[in-house]
Amino acid sequence: MRVWRLCSKKHAAFDGEGARLAGGRWNLPGTPVVYTSATLSLAVLELLVHVDVAMVPAELVTVLADVPDALRIEQVDIDRLPRGWHRYPAPEALAEIGTRWARELRTPILSVPSAIVPHERNYLLNPLHPDHRRVRVGRVERFMLDPRIV
Repeated sequence: MRVWRLCSKKHAAFDGEGARLAGGRWNLPGTPVVYTSATLSLAVLELLVHVDVAMVPAELVTVLADVPDALRIEQVDIDRLPRGWHRYPAPEALAEIGTRWARELRTPILSVPSAIVPHERNYLLNPLHPDHRRVRVGRVERFMLDPRIV
């Protein structure tokens, strides 16, 4: 499986540090996770809903990672999520789900529905899981948004 990360150049590492500091929809502050998407186009949408279009980082990069098929993936199904799970701000119950998964080291990857496109998936990678080192992170490549978006 391949996953994509789109971010500013300074946050390209797959160490979960940004999420550890700020928290996110699927993790509480203090818990490192690496947010990735199933496709680059979904990664673009995920970025755009989190930043003002006029404030998109100038040095955007994309990083492709290959996840070996042998790695276990835990899946969060929409029908088991609390009502309004896709709203912003996200219910804290979601961050509790992801934080519990990460702290318990249940699997190296958690598959979650995208709040933007619920039929598509985002993947949280746990940098503290022993199998995280088996994820093959590709080159950091510069990415330019189409100027019509900005």
